[in-house]
Amino acid sequence: MAAEQKQKLEQQLWNIANTLRGKMDADDFRDYILGFIFYKYLSTKMDLYANTILKPDGLTFQEVAGHPEEALLMQEIKQLAIDKLGFFLEPSELFSELAKRGNAGGKNNFILGDLAKVLTHIEQSTMGFESEEDFGNLFSDLDLTSHKLGKSEADKNELIVKVLIHLDEIDFDLENTDSDVLGDAYEYLIGKFASGAGKKAGEFYTPQQVSSVLAQLVTVGKEKLKSVYDPTCGSGSLLLRVAKEVKSVSAFYGQEMNPTTYNLCRMNMIMHDVHYKRFDIKNEDTLERPQHFDLRFEAIVANPPFSANWSASPLFMNDDRFSAYGKLAPSSKADFAFVQHMVHQLDDNGTMAIVLPHGVLFRGGAEGHIRQYLIKEKNYLDAVIGLPANIFYGTSIPTCILVLKKDRYQDAERSKSILFIDASQHFEKVKTQNMLRTEDIDKIINTYKDRSNNAKYSHLVPVYGDADSIEANDFNLNIPRYVDTFEEEDAIDLEAVTAELRELATQSKTTDATIANFCAELNIATPF
Repeated sequence: MAAEQKQKLEQQLWNIANTLRGKMDADDFRDYILGFIFYKYLSTKMDLYANTILKPDGLTFQEVAGHPEEALLMQEIKQLAIDKLGFFLEPSELFSELAKRGNAGGKNNFILGDLAKVLTHIEQSTMGFESEEDFGNLFSDLDLTSHKLGKSEADKNELIVKVLIHLDEIDFDLENTDSDVLGDAYEYLIGKFASGAGKKAGEFYTPQQVSSVLAQLVTVGKEKLKSVYDPTCGSGSLLLRVAKEVKSVSAFYGQEMNPTTYNLCRMNMIMHDVHYKRFDIKNEDTLERPQHFDLRFEAIVANPPFSANWSASPLFMNDDRFSAYGKLAPSSKADFAFVQHMVHQLDDNGTMAIVLPHGVLFRGGAEGHIRQYLIKEKNYLDAVIGLPANIFYGTSIPTCILVLKKDRYQDAERSKSILFIDASQHFEKVKTQNMLRTEDIDKIINTYKDRSNNAKYSHLVPVYGDADSIEANDFNLNIPRYVDTFEEEDAIDLEAVTAELRELATQSKTTDATIANFCAELNIATPF
């Protein structure tokens, strides 16, 4: 039943999103529709919580207005709501009230000014409280004065009222605390927008099947996590996916450079009912200005921008994240800078998994030096997993996952080898995109857990000791060096081919004779 409910809600929300599609590009209508859904979510949470508080008094939230003790009741509700929910809305500011006002009497009544004030008030209600940073500027991308909504104020208002009315008709079912149907539907919308966003998609979304692989890799053998961290968290989908693989996550941490995506991540956290005290998302450049420098995390996942530029300033040679390596990642390829950053933040009992382009496996220079240090000096690299090409939105390049653990030394056998998995040929093509199927994901995870050798799929490679070791290959991690996927072609039966050619030649002579006879009867020249 939950699956049917989820599918229905996803379709309803996507239909409403398409109300805006013809008016603006994908990025813009994504921000508007997700923002309005979030506003309705907050309103519904506020209404339900206030009604729970007022139930012993036999009142509803809407009935507080005009009550003899209205001021006192409202003050008490606000204090409790700020602590519990992190924000406060008055009864007149609820989503349903604005939708009714906009359509009162079946007319297009002007509510843009009121709506702008309400969104501002949600943010202002948190000022001076612990939740201020988590709610500040959340609606900054909802520009209700934008010409993209319409040429005139009346046109803008008409479109917004239409969207609000449609959204108001949908039951978010937030009273069902055992269900995360709305959170999943919100994720579905983010994924839909990513699929049509081209190169920009990589800035805010990791495909769900890749998120699933990363999340399962860092939670092997664990039922609870003290913390999970994503240094390039985008919309937060990867962090939330990790939570689905364990019974509980005490705290979520992330950093995102893009302000719009940063807002989306905080909304996504709240929409999945992650309490504001349990997440800490920062809006900054992770490599240049890390915001969680002194913290260590039990699980770290990341899908950073591939081969991005960064400053590679010589000053970073004094930074604890990079100083021990003796070299910095090139300014034109920050891939290993992200790896070094994540290693620094990883707890001693933690696991990290990061998606990177294949170049990190074999490029020389500073990258080769860093790669060798991670393996030879620290022995942190646990597995290298090759993924199919064309699996990410916005790029068709093949990618890989590096899995690193700091406690490999505790297992004498494990610490002697690195597991290589070539999953590049295991996928399903869906339209123009390659997708990992459930069985493909299960095969990756089970092979990682078992650390097993499978012909043409995986190989456990010794770090030292023989001609096929990592050291003997000069710490080059190119997967084909270790996993032989060569498929021998079937032997050709030359005698059978010769016999077939003779038969074709005989058939050709017979056909030529037949054509010649027809040409003679028609008294025309033969074509040969």
